Amino acid sequence: MKVKLKGILLLTLLAGACSSGTSAVAISYADTLFTQDYSVKYFADKNQPGTSRRAYANREGNVQVLTADGLKRPFNGHFLYPGDLVDDQFYRFMTAKQLVDMAVCRGEFVYLDARVIFSNAWSGRLYVEHQLANPTAFALNDSFAFLVTDGERVHFIRDNAVKWRGTVPGGNVQQVISHPTDSAVFFLLTPECIYRFSEIANHVEKIHEGSGFTSADVDARNNLLIVGTSEGYFRFGLANGKIQGELQKKLPWPHIGVVKVLDGKYWFGTDRGAFAVRSDGKIDYYAGKRWLPDDQVMDIESGVGQSVLLLTRSGLASIHFKPMTLLDKAQYYEQQVRERHIRNGFNATLTGLDDGDLSMGYLGDSDNDGLWTSLYLAAEAFRYATTGEQQALDNSKESLDAMARLYDINPVPGFPARSFERRGSGDTRSMLSDPERWQLSEHPDWYWKATTSSDEAIGHIFAFGVVAELINHRDIREKAIRLIDTLMGHIVKNDFYLVDYDGQPTTWGRWNPEYVNAFPTSVGDRKLNSSNIIAMLQTAYHFTGKSIYKEKAFDLMNNHGYLENLMRPMSEIGKAPENSDDWSQMLSGAWNHSDDEMYFAGYWGLYRYAFNDTLKAKYKEAILDHWEAERPEKEGAWNIFTAITGTENFDREEAIWYLQEYPLDLIQWTTQNSHRQDIIPLPPNFRNQTIETVLPPDELKISRHNANRFILDGGSDGKAENSAGDIWLFPYWMGRYLGVIDAPVGK
Repeated sequence: MKVKLKGILLLTLLAGACSSGTSAVAISYADTLFTQDYSVKYFADKNQPGTSRRAYANREGNVQVLTADGLKRPFNGHFLYPGDLVDDQFYRFMTAKQLVDMAVCRGEFVYLDARVIFSNAWSGRLYVEHQLANPTAFALNDSFAFLVTDGERVHFIRDNAVKWRGTVPGGNVQQVISHPTDSAVFFLLTPECIYRFSEIANHVEKIHEGSGFTSADVDARNNLLIVGTSEGYFRFGLANGKIQGELQKKLPWPHIGVVKVLDGKYWFGTDRGAFAVRSDGKIDYYAGKRWLPDDQVMDIESGVGQSVLLLTRSGLASIHFKPMTLLDKAQYYEQQVRERHIRNGFNATLTGLDDGDLSMGYLGDSDNDGLWTSLYLAAEAFRYATTGEQQALDNSKESLDAMARLYDINPVPGFPARSFERRGSGDTRSMLSDPERWQLSEHPDWYWKATTSSDEAIGHIFAFGVVAELINHRDIREKAIRLIDTLMGHIVKNDFYLVDYDGQPTTWGRWNPEYVNAFPTSVGDRKLNSSNIIAMLQTAYHFTGKSIYKEKAFDLMNNHGYLENLMRPMSEIGKAPENSDDWSQMLSGAWNHSDDEMYFAGYWGLYRYAFNDTLKAKYKEAILDHWEAERPEKEGAWNIFTAITGTENFDREEAIWYLQEYPLDLIQWTTQNSHRQDIIPLPPNFRNQTIETVLPPDELKISRHNANRFILDGGSDGKAENSAGDIWLFPYWMGRYLGVIDAPVGK
């Protein structure tokens, strides 16, 4: 869908895929075009901040920015690779002009300087003296009518001559606005009044009086004037001269500085970013460096093609709106992962960035390299099972091999390392995350990371089960089954503990009844660990056929209450009683969203590989109970995961919304939303749901599936870029395999 510029893949359309035919879902999503937005940014000279005034695009697709230092133009910017605002020297003698304002007429740039209105288009013939000593602003229309002001005096120009002179009582005109469909009408805005100039009447009349007016534009479709104020905006009826409805205050930020009506949307610029109000009242918020050079928006105009220009103090953002399908988006993300997110087969984060500069990044290690790779491995297995693409098979083999090495790079039989990394020169462990956890491998070139946790273990078993079930290649399937048996053999042998190199159980790798049932029933770990270990044992039995796994599972369920534990309703999970031990109270202070990821990863083996139909029905009940608690987050992965039960309702539309709204830019930009006036805060609660309705993913910080989607503020100032492998490709390809999502027609 997008072009490749200077070797940078923005998006390509690849050959498509066939449907999986595996669905138990009655209605699937027909993958049709939706609008994907993304930003291309251009930065001004850091020594000249705050000088920007106007930004326009002409009919040739050229963009000019008017600043206090003359005309600038955007240069060499691409998605994720910002460009610069450079001096526009195309018309070299323009530097002699004292430009005050600019606009576009019939697709061409028109300028206001201290003496005249002029243009370089139309052979330079447009040249009209406005006869104002110190002009401040003007407006025009396609009939070559102009209204110019110096803040108090107003001159109307047509046919290359001043036809009318007048004044605005009290002066202080801050904006002149043309009517897009009535060439005889203009509007003038002061902080307290709105005036209308009519060429027919040759008269300026006051049509509304108030306070705090900052900017306005005409909604010609509805015959309204949209007026921004320091406290919100209102609609003013041009036919009846009355305000329509109330002052709109429930906005991302009500202190409006710029108003623009574009293609039926109301766009507003503030000192905290820009936002667009759609015709249905829904709001799209563009703030932070994912979208803008900075949040002080100075101007808004139509851009080239399907784009909008947002001019800020320190640069320009071109917000592009691209029609695409979910498959198109998947193909872009596949490239993103393969180009800069594979480390030794692991699905890794590109870290070490400075303000989002991808050229500075390196592939970092993580405490959960195994877990994030498990989700990517599952994604590629789902992709292969759905499409049969060789690339998906090759990607699966590579990541499965990385997962396998976690077991043989350390000396403990059956124990999976968290990660591995090269040693480098000297002792480089201080350069790795959690340096104290890294151990020397017998191989002279490698470290391995100890202290493996339960989230790693359940991720491994989930991914190995998916691979064993879906990839019908003998060597790959046998390898996955062997890894299931290796891990589960270790856990069973060690009495349901993960035992590390020091002979001690790891902090979190504990499923033993003595540990699990020591928790009060309200503590989530009792339910979670019971659910996970039964899923793991069922998976091991399903693929190995070894009776010990089945026997151990039924022993835990029948003699140690694990079935009762895993069936406990989510409504009963909360804080531990006050007299509980410190460990229980610490683990239950609030809901841990990592637990959601562990639960759902386990549900694959819990439900699909259930020992019998009676248990399967119970497991479905537990899954749907958990999903009900999760619904407010509109988490695409968990909604799609719930479809494995065959339920008719799993919030498919919300899952598609999640996939469509996730930003193409996965850099960890800092985002802020707690200041917003269009959200409804909730009182403190156990699940840390901060507001009534979750915000779209592209207005939040980049988060994996183990995060709380109700966190309003966060990010890391562009210091890293996440991989789409676990965040997006995992739910998408799972949805494709389960039949929740269809391939686009003809693909």
